[in-house]
Amino acid sequence: WILLWKTLDYVCNINMKPISETAVDHRVKTDILCLCVLLQIRSDQDRNISIRYSITGVGADQPPNEVFSIDPVAGKMFVTKPLDRERRSSYHLRAHAVNMNGERVESPIDLYIYVIDMNDNRPEFKNQVYNGSVDEGSKPGTFVMHLAAFDHDDNTTANGMVRYRILSQTPHSPIPNMFTINSETGDIVTVAAGLDREVMSQYSIIVQATDMEGNLNFGLSNTATAIISVTDINDNPPELTSRTFSGEVPENRINVAVANLTVIDRDQPRSPNWNAVYRIISGDPIGHFTIITDPHTNDGMVTVVKPVDFEQNRAFMLTVVVNNQAPLASGIQSSLQSTSGVTISVVDINEPPFFPTNPKSIRFEEGVPAGTSLTTFSASDPDRFMQQSIRYSKLADPAEWLSINTTNGQIVTTATLDRESIYVKNNIYEATFLAVDNGSPMASGTGTLQIYLIDVNDNAPSLLPRESQICERINRNAGINITAADSDTDPNVGPFVFELPTFPASIRRNWTVSRLNGDYARLSLRIQYLKPGVYEVPVIVSDSGNPPLSNRSVIKVKVCPCDENGDCTLVGAVAAAGLGTGAIIAILICIIILLSMVLVFVVWMKRREKERQTKQLLIDPEDDVRDNILKYDEEGGGEEDQDYDLSQLQQPDSLEHIISKPLGVRRVDERPIIPESQYPIRPAVPHPGDIGDFINEGLRAADNDPTAPPYDSLLVFDYEGSGSTAGSVSSLNSSSTGDQDYDYLNDWGPRFKKLADMRGSALYKDIHYQSKVWTHRLIQGFFFSYFLHCRIIVKT
Repeated sequence: WILLWKTLDYVCNINMKPISETAVDHRVKTDILCLCVLLQIRSDQDRNISIRYSITGVGADQPPNEVFSIDPVAGKMFVTKPLDRERRSSYHLRAHAVNMNGERVESPIDLYIYVIDMNDNRPEFKNQVYNGSVDEGSKPGTFVMHLAAFDHDDNTTANGMVRYRILSQTPHSPIPNMFTINSETGDIVTVAAGLDREVMSQYSIIVQATDMEGNLNFGLSNTATAIISVTDINDNPPELTSRTFSGEVPENRINVAVANLTVIDRDQPRSPNWNAVYRIISGDPIGHFTIITDPHTNDGMVTVVKPVDFEQNRAFMLTVVVNNQAPLASGIQSSLQSTSGVTISVVDINEPPFFPTNPKSIRFEEGVPAGTSLTTFSASDPDRFMQQSIRYSKLADPAEWLSINTTNGQIVTTATLDRESIYVKNNIYEATFLAVDNGSPMASGTGTLQIYLIDVNDNAPSLLPRESQICERINRNAGINITAADSDTDPNVGPFVFELPTFPASIRRNWTVSRLNGDYARLSLRIQYLKPGVYEVPVIVSDSGNPPLSNRSVIKVKVCPCDENGDCTLVGAVAAAGLGTGAIIAILICIIILLSMVLVFVVWMKRREKERQTKQLLIDPEDDVRDNILKYDEEGGGEEDQDYDLSQLQQPDSLEHIISKPLGVRRVDERPIIPESQYPIRPAVPHPGDIGDFINEGLRAADNDPTAPPYDSLLVFDYEGSGSTAGSVSSLNSSSTGDQDYDYLNDWGPRFKKLADMRGSALYKDIHYQSKVWTHRLIQGFFFSYFLHCRIIVKT
């Protein structure tokens, strides 16, 4: 191989010498817009034979295709398209030499082509506007933000080396050059001190990026804007607008604002550096007040959290200090204006009277007579600096037992106090009283008086139960357990004493009472047998009071015959009720008669039901030729449909209303005006649709007749039609003997199948014949009619 380097001769008169003289290295400028010879290859065998040259690789026969081409005879290699280093910076090609027969005469040679960069790309910022921030009061050299521009040119050469500089700063306060930028890295830092958010909160800086290492004569440039916000720090302490504040508060009031404190803070509004926090440092040892900060105005509202009393404190002198939610920045001193005094005056309010002891309890025995003075229930007025009087009244006295003196509060009874009253709960009677002063406005207070009533033995005991029963004959376990009830309490109740009176003498002769314990005793028979009946047995019971009280109580005892278990029998109970033997027999006879009547009625109903079931369903037509109305469990149309007009079924006395009607369709539920024999003559050829037409014609006549009744009427269908597929009745075999095929009735439903099941009975022979004929006719009529609701009178 012989590789010849040729000085590039551009058609556009641009000359460039090769950069490398190696056999495989050549450089060409980018953006070649015209055809030029790059190099020439040649085989040393071309003296003897004809050689053909070719190239392969990316840029030749691979995408991008035809960037390079070669003269197949001379071996000159050309650049045919502009080269862009930013898209592809190098190419690797292979050159080939073959003879005229296509046989290779040389081994392929590698060609490496490198594209030399040109400064054809400007530096580019990712964003046109960058945002950064720096704290106010920052020292010089404080980092602010970073900017970066990218150049697509070769960064190993000056074409891609970018340098930065600040073109302008807005505003110029406090100096025009508050910031500087690192020319190589793009970092912006502060140059001087004096950043104050309260003076200037934002700066705008224009930054220029230039390649060719910042050479403004040869380099390409681009610009971007940097917005620098000065962030707030707590360098301004809050200042109260006044050295003193004042307010007033009504006594006994809470959760009300009594004074408003205002403050000034130049830091960022609604930030921790601006939010004020108020504290009371003196003048309120008990903690009557607190200060709440308004989040919108930053004002402090002095609020009452514990009620104040004018009689104890007429005024408060508070010392208030204010700070920010965030601590002050280092080096910032707190202002003296952050402390103020607050004077709170207490306004005297008319307070209601109060009872020192509430509720007040006293003890008295029950039975205290009316007019007895119980106690003095007086109230006090907390308003010591007001000359006021108090008047008393009764607010609640359930039993109306008490009265109160309106001026001094003395309680006097108006009735006898009774511990057993329903108004006394757990021996305590409660009454409520009202005390009202004469202030402006008037105020009132309530007090409760509790009277504990001591029990007195004023109630005699009584016996329980009032009624009982016992067997007529004495036995070991026979007897009635009795007890005593007393409304009093200990010690005026049990143990009780039970005894029988001496008069009449029959009481102690027939009965005896034995004590079981302090509250119970047993009443039993003294004699072996006592005639059944109802006896009133008096028993005297006494309590244990001092003095004791006694009571004579009567127990109604039913003496009756008993069974082996000691229980009264039914007859014995009746006898014990006072009925004689004759009365008992009469009652038993009445019961037997009543049961017999019920039995006879049941037997009669059973017999009637049996007769009704065995009765013939139909009457033989030879015995009864009257028309029959067959009812097939049809439901009526409602209450309106049950009020029938029977005159519609009767023979009219006069036919004038029918004769006078105009000619047209005749109502089929009217009596015909023509003789019975004048029915329409059947056509010779059966017409299967004539029954449907007949029904529709009658329905249309009934609908159009204004004199028709408003309810369903009985329609007479005495026209059988022109023919029937069932044939004549006379053609049917009426013999009761012999088998017939009724399988076709299975498809007609369960009702027709029931008729078929009775085919062997002579009783239902005629029903079968007639049902077969009429079934054919009714089915034909239903299929040809859209609506039909009527009762059918069938002439059999």
